[in-house]
Amino acid sequence: MKTIPIAIVDDHTLMSKALENMIAENPKYHVVMNQPNGEDFISELKNVSEFPAVVLMDINMPYKNGIETTEWLTEHHPEIKVIALTMEDDEKVLIRMLKAGAKGYLLKDMQPSILFQAIDTVFEKGSFYTDFVAQKLLKVQTEDAKNASLLSDLKEREKEFIKLACSELTYKEIADKMCLSPKTIDGYRDSVFVKLEIKNRVGLVLFALKHNLC
Repeated sequence: MKTIPIAIVDDHTLMSKALENMIAENPKYHVVMNQPNGEDFISELKNVSEFPAVVLMDINMPYKNGIETTEWLTEHHPEIKVIALTMEDDEKVLIRMLKAGAKGYLLKDMQPSILFQAIDTVFEKGSFYTDFVAQKLLKVQTEDAKNASLLSDLKEREKEFIKLACSELTYKEIADKMCLSPKTIDGYRDSVFVKLEIKNRVGLVLFALKHNLC
């Protein structure tokens, strides 16, 4: 049986070793790389005899962090899928990792079964997101005709708002950027959420990424 080659990129030695041991116990996978940061990972990638199919990528690392490393992989090796691992459920970080090209996003306290499910899904289908994110991503992917209609309903200023919402700007900063009041921006946000049938900023960013709005 062919096993899935996995790479681990994490500067926490105990965490990376625990992940490696857990993966090694499952006959469906094998670890081909375990590096403490993105810089070492990229350097070692040139020397390995077997490329990883899936990379478990820590986000906060020295030298080259998970976002920078994921961006590099997306540009140079798009066939290698990245699952982001983090201790914090931070919306801004999630948005940045999605834009960098991550195909999955997990908290480090997840159950082993969730990790293996994520690896399998990313390897076989291309992406894995938990709960709300997964539901919305699937909805975007399977409702192209409906989404085309939704896009035609957006006003130019709403599209401008969506583009800025894909950044790290707060809603107040977006208001300043668009020379509008925060109350008006709240109106744009509520209108866009209703039109696109989404509930939060992460859903908005996923939709925007899918349709090249940001």
